[in-house]
Amino acid sequence: MANQTQNRSVVHDVFVLERVYPHPPEKVFAAFADSKKKRRWFGGEDEGFEIQKFEMDFRVGQLETWEFNFKGGEPISTEVRYQDIVENSRIVVVYTMDFSGKRVSSSQVTTELIPTKEGTKLIHTEQGVFFDGVDQAAGRKEGTQGMLEILAKVLDKD
Repeated sequence: MANQTQNRSVVHDVFVLERVYPHPPEKVFAAFADSKKKRRWFGGEDEGFEIQKFEMDFRVGQLETWEFNFKGGEPISTEVRYQDIVENSRIVVVYTMDFSGKRVSSSQVTTELIPTKEGTKLIHTEQGVFFDGVDQAAGRKEGTQGMLEILAKVLDKD
């Protein structure tokens, strides 16, 4: 039993990312709500991610699941549950992430879409719990910044 508790740790962290898109909130919201659009930017297939499974039911209380890997690397899976959805304004989710079948983190994310003169200000607030040193907030923040950049490219193309 002692071996099971060795090297066990929990790290709590919060990060906030802000990004302005030159598009109305309706268009940005649709990129989250429409499964085909979300797969394009969130799934990162053009960026080297290989998606084995993606299912999405964009309703409060429902699930979104992903199974993927990065350039043939270890399998990653996420389970997302929608907690709150306010059309064109706010999305709140709770999600877990596993690497090779091992739980590495759990997070709550609030995505706010605020209309501006330039288009939409997106505020991503993530409150994460990272387990056993396998995953870290810095890496999650960097990955999220990358996804928001891909979102910008997809929004510009549509």
